[in-house]
Amino acid sequence: VPTSPCYACHATDYTNAVTPVNHVASNFPTTCDTCHKFSDTLWTQGTFNHSSVFRLSGVHATTACANCHINNNFATVPTTCAGCHTKDSQTTTTPVNHTGLPTTCDSCHNFADAAWTLASTFNHATYFALAGAHTTAACTACHKSGNFTTVPTSPCYACHATDYTNAVTPVNHVVSNFPTTCDTCHKFSDTLWTQGVFNHASVFPLSGVHATTACANCHINNNYSTVPTTCAGCHTKDYQTATTPVNHTGLPTTCNSCHNFADAVWTLASTFNHATYFPLAGAHTTAACTACHKSGNFTTVPTSPCYACHATDYTNAVTPVNHIAANFPTTCDTCHKFSDTLWTQAVFNHTWFPQNHGNSGGVCSACHTNSSNYMVFSCTTGCHPQSQTVSHHQQVAGFIYASQACYSCHPRGSAG
Repeated sequence: VPTSPCYACHATDYTNAVTPVNHVASNFPTTCDTCHKFSDTLWTQGTFNHSSVFRLSGVHATTACANCHINNNFATVPTTCAGCHTKDSQTTTTPVNHTGLPTTCDSCHNFADAAWTLASTFNHATYFALAGAHTTAACTACHKSGNFTTVPTSPCYACHATDYTNAVTPVNHVVSNFPTTCDTCHKFSDTLWTQGVFNHASVFPLSGVHATTACANCHINNNYSTVPTTCAGCHTKDYQTATTPVNHTGLPTTCNSCHNFADAVWTLASTFNHATYFPLAGAHTTAACTACHKSGNFTTVPTSPCYACHATDYTNAVTPVNHIAANFPTTCDTCHKFSDTLWTQAVFNHTWFPQNHGNSGGVCSACHTNSSNYMVFSCTTGCHPQSQTVSHHQQVAGFIYASQACYSCHPRGSAG
């Protein structure tokens, strides 16, 4: 009697065995103890562990053996997903057509799921995050013709080239040479593409008149890429043709030196303060701008001394005396008061002594013989000779024949 192998004695048992399946048809091995335990009291007790060949979990745990082991094939059943489920992959249309998807089913399907319709392991964010408008867009809007393998994930333009090309709101994107990095202006999380994150102040702040000006006034011919940001860059023509309050030629081209950027109209030049350069008082308040700013010169007009502007006035002045002949100082405000409304008003006070005293005829040089110094005057030269003057002062104690002495006794020019 043979002692091994099992089949030597149990060939008939093997040939006739149909439980759980036909052993011969299934091509089970003839080494019976591969499945049967030698110590079992019944040959119907088997040691075979299905997991050693293919793990049964999820839907596989409840599927009938015959669904996989067709025609009692227990020898050549494939263990890869594609080996059994190629037809399922080819015919599946839910949630999308599987053509082109990977054949490793467990990339999306969880092996332990109780139904194959559960695709719990797939995470769209692994490939492309869904946010904003992408959360409500139909799958086919991106995955056209069932393409789930080569849809680009960046840059935005890869998918939205047509949107970019056709966009005319707020302006034509192509003509304006907008960047193709859509998220420069559009926010990925926005629920509508019409919501933009562009902040004009990051390029040029809109304030005052700029806040109400139509976009096309600056962005001529839909130019949104090379519009200058300096005042002169846009307003050269305005500057050249401006005549109010004065011709602007010669003024600085930094418009905001005088114009306040926040003003609602350009005609408000509230930032300019004339007193910063030269205070306006008296006659200067009513003088025409062109009286000082000749030929549109607003840059090199002197602010001091007075004579720098009034040399002609000084030269031609003959009232009360010829200024040149009298050798008056060229510091005009020695006599003229800056706050006077007329240049003919002078701050000089001749005190009590009459200017038309004696035979002077009102001529300053009659008394002020030193034309370079009007602090000096003479009573003794020409008008009051010594012999005559002394004879008239015989009874005057302490009499001195000197001009200062004369003035001290006759401050009003009278004989008393």
